Order: sequence, then structure tokens, then C-alpha cells
Amino acid sequence: MLLPFFQEEFLEAGCDEAGRGCLAGPVFAAAVILPRDFSHPLLTDSKQLTDKERKSLRIEIEEQAIAYAVATVDHEEIDRINILNASFLAMHKALDLLNEKPGFIIIDGNRFKPYNNIQHQCVIKGDGKYYSIAAASILAKTYRDDFMEAIHEEFPLYNWNQNKGYPTIKHRLAIAEHGMSVYHRKTFRVSDPQLSIF
Repeated sequence: MLLPFFQEEFLEAGCDEAGRGCLAGPVFAAAVILPRDFSHPLLTDSKQLTDKERKSLRIEIEEQAIAYAVATVDHEEIDRINILNASFLAMHKALDLLNEKPGFIIIDGNRFKPYNNIQHQCVIKGDGKYYSIAAASILAKTYRDDFMEAIHEEFPLYNWNQNKGYPTIKHRLAIAEHGMSVYHRKTFRVSDPQLSIF
């Protein structure tokens, strides 16, 4: 069972991102503020759930959240400012879009750039510890998956409907054979010592 809040004093938002380790597409981030009495038997880190479970949970999160927002930073900006800064920027953009402003932010991971002088706490593996971070991980992941499935129609060679832009062997081989698409991150290392083709 996940924990409802890190602290009790302020309205709290949970933040997480999806797509940091991908070779193509934007990084997505979500910010979610849940009611004090929120609980859910299934909600946990999005990576532990099936696609069907994530989609079902997304509907419930969006219906029950006090506020939620999803934001992106595209592949070109990622190449300009690097993926870590792009992840922080996407989270800041999601927080900007919330129609309720939090007094405290909890973030999945161990690093964050302070946002508007609001107190924050980084939580390693936070998406498996706090409901609001888990909810943010579900929204970021499902919105990003939808985006990658949509651009798969444009570039079916890279199998994005399956790999969602992550560096699978098939994805890397497709880049080796066909080159990069307009959605690929040019600063990311595509080669891998385990692939003899490189």
C-alpha cells in the first residue's frame, strides 16, 4: 500500500517523467494533486502495471485528482539542454499548468531544480511509495505512449508502437539501416558494444 502524503501541512503535488532513456520523441512529465483521502488498491509505479491497467488508472486519476497536468519537452530541446535539464523543465511546465497551486512538491528520483521557491522533496523510487508520484508516473507514461503510437504511423520502420522509442535491439538496428528520423535525439548514443553491426 502506498502512502498518501509526504507531509500534512501543505497541498502536495507529486511529479514524475517518462521517456528519459528513449532514443526518440519528447520527454513527458506530469504533476498530480490528489485528495487527502485518496487510496487505490492497484495504483503503483507505472512500470509494474500492464498497458490496460495504466489506461484504466489514468481515467480514475483524472476523474479524482484535485488537479493534474501533463507537459512535454521535445527532442530538439533535449538535444540543446540535455535530458536531465529537459526532465526538470517538463516537470516545471506541468506544475505551471496546474489549476491549483501546491505548497509542497514530491518528485520521483534524487535530483530536481527548485520550482518557484516551493519546498520540495526528492524520493528515490517515489513512484512505488507515494500515490501522487505513482499517479504522475501513470499519466506521463500513458500520454507519452499515445504520442509514440501516433508518430509510429509516420515512421513504422522503427516499431515505436512496440518499443515507444526505447533503445531495443530492433530499434537500434532500424536506425543503423535507415538512419535517424526527424524525431530522434541526435545527442543520444545509439550504438551498443553488444551489437556486432556497430
